[in-house]
Amino acid sequence: MKWAYFLFTRLYPLIAWLISPFNRKAALWVDGRKNLLEKFRITFEKNQEPVIWMHAASLGEFEQGLPIAEQLKVAYPGHRLLLTFFSPSGYENRKNHPIADWVFYLPMDSAVHAQKLIEYTQPKLVLFVKYEFWYYYLKTLHQHKIPVLLVSGVFRSNQLFFKLFGGFYRSLLQYFTHFFLQDQGSANLLMPIVSASRISVSGDTRFDRVITIAAAAQSFSAIEKFANEQPLIIAGSTWSEDDKVLHHFAISHPEVKWIIAPHHIEKERLEECLRFYPSSILYSSYVSASQEERNKVNTLIIDNIGILSQLYQYATIAFIGGGFTSQGIHNTIEAAVFGKPVVFGPVYDKYLEAVELIETGGAESVETILMLEESFNSLLVHEEKRNKMGEAARNLVLSKAGATQFILSYIQEKRLLTN
Repeated sequence: MKWAYFLFTRLYPLIAWLISPFNRKAALWVDGRKNLLEKFRITFEKNQEPVIWMHAASLGEFEQGLPIAEQLKVAYPGHRLLLTFFSPSGYENRKNHPIADWVFYLPMDSAVHAQKLIEYTQPKLVLFVKYEFWYYYLKTLHQHKIPVLLVSGVFRSNQLFFKLFGGFYRSLLQYFTHFFLQDQGSANLLMPIVSASRISVSGDTRFDRVITIAAAAQSFSAIEKFANEQPLIIAGSTWSEDDKVLHHFAISHPEVKWIIAPHHIEKERLEECLRFYPSSILYSSYVSASQEERNKVNTLIIDNIGILSQLYQYATIAFIGGGFTSQGIHNTIEAAVFGKPVVFGPVYDKYLEAVELIETGGAESVETILMLEESFNSLLVHEEKRNKMGEAARNLVLSKAGATQFILSYIQEKRLLTN
């Protein structure tokens, strides 16, 4: 399987380059890596302060790693933070985030790229978030005796690490200093491969993140006026497949107001949402619209990144998108932390927090349009059920806090950032 990995690392940039004239994300991926190592060299040649490097594949993984980064900046104010992303959706949305001293794309994995990046940046500690396994980077960091932590890691039995032909991928695991895992099932899978002393079940740092977001959530006067104390369903991170299930209920229940936050906010996707939902308007247009125009609106289409996690505070019901796609649902706990009943489609089994939300009574999964309408109608009519589900959802999130402090304590106890 080693050859397959090497083939992937060579073909991926080529394919991205070939489709970049027709695909905006591919174009951003390609453009962001032009002269990238030279940018690293110039940026870091005069740096005299110790560096912590955190790598996240995309936006979701960044949010997962952010609580750790924030605590490290407090505990080690003399250190500077390098943040890298693999995908444009992470880099483009967080390239100016104040937590990081530098934000870059990650150069594609190769022996030369790994050697030069580590030579230029000289990190004292490296955090890879959730799923990141890059052979040359891991091997080079190991050779330089730089500690590497996998944080909020998740493993499943169908991954290549656990296949008969997965020896190459299992070898990557030996380069990590320690694994901080979300659940015991992941630990059980790893234990036959790596020493138990290098494994901790710390939980998911996303719970710490959403608790922080909820505690500091700002108010949105435009949303408050839009809701006007009417039932409000917020559908977050939706795909076309979700809209096909939702829009019948939206049409047949004009007394219910909606906020739709599509997973992608490209022009074509936003226009599709406007077609799906009656009396809808883009949020950016709504905030500047006249009162007469606002009175005609029943649905807001969110056309920016970053506010959805705070908007859930206004929901009567939260619907989480992705469950009617093969990829599966998106972040359920952003809504759950506000004490909102959560509903999503049938593809959720890969996400432990969604499974636990159902088990504890904080969420419902629906498989058809009919089931969705039954769920929504029941929750809208029965306030007691709504409150009970919301309380169960919030209690689950609060019970999962603490992963960030667990990881920080390990770093401090092992003196990983103390010379």
